[in-house]
Amino acid sequence: MQQTTSPPSDTSAERPSWDPRAHAFVRAHTLNGVVVDCCLSDLLAQADALKDVDGETPGEKVAVIELLLALCYASGTYPTSDEEWQQWVGSGHPLDQVVSWLAVQPDEDWDLFSPTRPLGQNALLGEFMEEHGTGPAQLVMEHSGDYSQFADHHHLAHPDPLPAAKAYRALLTQHVFGLSGRARISGKKTLGPTITNLATGRLGGRIRVLALGRTLGHTLRLNLTPTTNDPQMLNLTWTQGPIERRGFMSKQPPRAVAGYADLHSSLGRSVLLRPRPGLSGDLAHVDRVLIGAGELLDLDQEKHLQDAVMSQTRTGVVKPLWPSATRDLWREAHALYAAVEKRSGGLYRRLAQLPPEDGASGRTFDLLAVGLLAAKSSAIGWVTSVSPFAPGRAPELYQASLRGSQVAEHLARSLDSAAFKAWEVMFPNPKPSDKKAQIIRFDARPEQWKATELPFRTLLADVAEGASVSDRMPEYTGWLVEMAQDFLDKRLDAVPGNGQGRRARAAAQHGFRKFLTGPKAPPDLRDFTIGAA
Repeated sequence: MQQTTSPPSDTSAERPSWDPRAHAFVRAHTLNGVVVDCCLSDLLAQADALKDVDGETPGEKVAVIELLLALCYASGTYPTSDEEWQQWVGSGHPLDQVVSWLAVQPDEDWDLFSPTRPLGQNALLGEFMEEHGTGPAQLVMEHSGDYSQFADHHHLAHPDPLPAAKAYRALLTQHVFGLSGRARISGKKTLGPTITNLATGRLGGRIRVLALGRTLGHTLRLNLTPTTNDPQMLNLTWTQGPIERRGFMSKQPPRAVAGYADLHSSLGRSVLLRPRPGLSGDLAHVDRVLIGAGELLDLDQEKHLQDAVMSQTRTGVVKPLWPSATRDLWREAHALYAAVEKRSGGLYRRLAQLPPEDGASGRTFDLLAVGLLAAKSSAIGWVTSVSPFAPGRAPELYQASLRGSQVAEHLARSLDSAAFKAWEVMFPNPKPSDKKAQIIRFDARPEQWKATELPFRTLLADVAEGASVSDRMPEYTGWLVEMAQDFLDKRLDAVPGNGQGRRARAAAQHGFRKFLTGPKAPPDLRDFTIGAA
């Protein structure tokens, strides 16, 4: 049954309107490196003249691209088979149909501040805004802090408004990446008890992978999943449209996904923004917000997680690759390339089928991986990594990333062994509670991991450009070994110059070299050591 609503009670001031089709809401980069402000119409009309869209965070960038993909499906602009997708990518199939479709959509469907059907929002919250709304900082995940309604959130009372463009981007990001937790809104005093139960967003808790092409248009075509007869159900607002919305009086099961337009525009939160005119009169701002539970989708792994890289936890659970606070995302590049080589998912199967471009050598696009790192319901930050890709070179890139990772991992274990050997000499009778802190003094792994990213990316870039893996691995390995030795020496500078200190230094260096060339060392390290000797 379709829900209805009445205008919010706050009608004392004239409500501004704001339409992202006409107002600049995101920055984009042109092919010659110029940064320009764009509205939706410009983004799509100039998609093949723009290199990329920008975002204040990696998640915001992903959210904008999700919206553009949704518009492609809603307008009927999508390939219907893998073969047609390959033709679209290779020939640069025009996106004019999306632009034409967007231009004729009713203006009232695209008003961010409509009193009855606000864009991307739930107008049913309108009557509760005055009493229960918070400051706009709650809309921006990185600024809101813990979602819990029982925590200290005095900063949310701050009256500083958000420009409408920034609020809209934050709204899109909430819908796809929102964290689970208990919302600050009162269920008893608003729409029902379960509106406080925030679920993890569709892309929350996992790594989202996008293929980034030479232009924005190339990017969109690469990431369109072929399908036939998409229902073209776009989620423009909560309170009107063909999709029946959930209620909040009881827990609701996930609803079925109604095509890819629905998937990429799903409303993961019930949000309402209160506008106020800007100082110049026509630049709208948001000064209060309400955020509660939104839609729950019943996702099919094969259809709706086309980009997911499946990984196994320590307990044996297989799930999409997830953000980690202890493991940098670039270290998972081999998993991306393995997915292409093994054709293990929809996106990766299609990428593996792309032929090298005529007359082209080297990388033609990148694989962007993005995830939101969180501690329960608090956002910590974004993790992101860009891995080069060239059609036809997936096996070589997989081998380079795998061998490069093996060398880096073994070097880190060698440094760990060296730290333990130094600790044994310097602290012969330690308290068990002090052991960890004492070993850290000699552990050069943090410096090594931070410094390894550049050599690793250089290795992949060279291989994507056509270099042989075997030719590049000795240089890469030598680079890492030299850095590791330098970092270990600097850590050992802290030991005293007496006999005990000299013994600790000698034990650490011997332990490092022994582990480095031991039986568990990968072939690239053993070959390098023998050659260097």
